[in-house]
Amino acid sequence: MNRNGKNLIAGLLLAICATACSSDPEPQSPYVNAAEVCDGVFAGDLAKTVETVTGATSFERRAGGGMEQLIEEIEKGYASGRSWSPRKELCEMAAKGGRSGAETTLAFHIYAPQDVNYPGNPEGTMRFSLGKEAVANVRSAGIYFECVSPQLEGSKNRPGRIYGGLGKASDRGDARENLMDNLRVVHSASLALAEKLECEDNAGLPAELNPDLKELPPIGRETEPDS
Repeated sequence: MNRNGKNLIAGLLLAICATACSSDPEPQSPYVNAAEVCDGVFAGDLAKTVETVTGATSFERRAGGGMEQLIEEIEKGYASGRSWSPRKELCEMAAKGGRSGAETTLAFHIYAPQDVNYPGNPEGTMRFSLGKEAVANVRSAGIYFECVSPQLEGSKNRPGRIYGGLGKASDRGDARENLMDNLRVVHSASLALAEKLECEDNAGLPAELNPDLKELPPIGRETEPDS
């Protein structure tokens, strides 16, 4: 092969290499922000609330089952006919530089009827009128709700009982505002699940959480009769 032919081949190889190299994707960051964590269910204004509740602004990018696998587990738990099912995490919100085991979590499961109005909640837990019942304290929050869905066969007669829980929130004190922030995070995730599961009327969950949400009396406390 003459010199011109060799130069032509070398030029083609360089062009191919340049094209391939330029198309390589940027390496993915090992961290995400609050709007990207947990399958992006907190995009928008709620991202700031997530930062407050977790005490972090950057989180480890963790592979997980996400919403689709969570729905599969809820469907499986309901179809079993048992009164409850094991918890399934939607996500772990692991703060950048945080210690292992301290991750704020969001998890769901089928709950038993007696779990609502449970008298053994931790001291300082507040109860709210949301779904069947909502609870919140300094480190956690949860919502009990019922879902009638075409994805849950038979739920017209036997609604699916679903509990969504937030665990290991940052302890910011027991002011109602702090507890409401914990509840706001689990409400957003529960609403996202209800929408994906096609629950009728979004399982009775409002589009946004009212800051003046009605508080329920602690279990066992006598209430004054209506006058």
